[in-house]
Amino acid sequence: MACGETTSWEASEDSLSQGLEIHHLTPFTTGRFLQDGQWSKELVEWRQVDSSKESAEAACDILSQLVNCSLKTLGLISTARPSFMDLPKSHFISALTVVFVNSKSLSSLKIDDTPVDDPSLKVLVANNSDTLKLLKMSSCPHVSPAGILCVADQCHGLRELALNYHLLSDELLLALSSEKHVRLEHLRIDVVSENPGQTHFHTLEKSSWDAFIRHSPKVNLVMYFFLYEEEFDPFFRYETPVTHLYFGRSVSKEVLGRVGMTCPRLVELVVCANGLRPLDEELIRIAERCKNLSAIGLGECEVSCSAFVEFVKMCGHRLSQLSIMEEVLIPDQKYSLEQIHWEVSKHLGRVWFPDMMPTW
Repeated sequence: MACGETTSWEASEDSLSQGLEIHHLTPFTTGRFLQDGQWSKELVEWRQVDSSKESAEAACDILSQLVNCSLKTLGLISTARPSFMDLPKSHFISALTVVFVNSKSLSSLKIDDTPVDDPSLKVLVANNSDTLKLLKMSSCPHVSPAGILCVADQCHGLRELALNYHLLSDELLLALSSEKHVRLEHLRIDVVSENPGQTHFHTLEKSSWDAFIRHSPKVNLVMYFFLYEEEFDPFFRYETPVTHLYFGRSVSKEVLGRVGMTCPRLVELVVCANGLRPLDEELIRIAERCKNLSAIGLGECEVSCSAFVEFVKMCGHRLSQLSIMEEVLIPDQKYSLEQIHWEVSKHLGRVWFPDMMPTW
């Protein structure tokens, strides 16, 4: 069902028995859907496609009227910022509380970049602790470590969790490792610094990670780092069970060397930039110690052709994804750029070419 009027919110809804999509949501179409009883579906998701405050207010108005529905999945996704964070906090919390109180069986909640706070999470837990399985709440500045700990303590069926590093604590890892809690399947941690030197990053105890991985040995631990080089000191000082590691800013040779020494479970590694110091030794160390590595991507880095061939030879066929810009590879006495294609393809067991920089 669609309407010709335009606004900046799209809503999509689906259930096991039937599906419904609503595009270009307006006050008129909103009223129709609220009146016709169609909001008892299993999935509701709003995706904001502009940054206007009015759009976010419209979404909150809809949420506040869902008093006769029992949602299983709710996602508030803003593809253009700012949005929910521009609203009065009380307005957003009031609307979200309506959903938490009336749903009773919420299993999936995605509320990134919203002013959700600790008291509203307590309402979520009080009404949906037995059913919540997924919680995605990165960039929620009003939530404290105590708030997310309350969720972990009570929602023993939680299987997927995404949050910022400042919410991660030893207590949270231990709560997720308790006998009452199911094995976590996916944990995503965003480690973000906006202003160099102004954000303090705490250190977690190795024993907490050890307890966590004993309880959930197959968990995918995904870490996104957007730090400045001088802020990496608390990280990779001891064995860390990360499986997917992404560096969105420049990272030093030293830090990548520590990754090779402390991340034996690593499956995927993406390095946006490193600078002009070759990463030969670091790549070889990662190949030696990260026996599960199957995907790697290198951006603005430098690696000698010989070291790169040796890295691929050590990893072999398990490298299902190998994305390296041609500019990363430095020819040496053993291999030219023309020769490396054949040598790498031989060790991978498939045809491989380095990525090319677009010419436009």
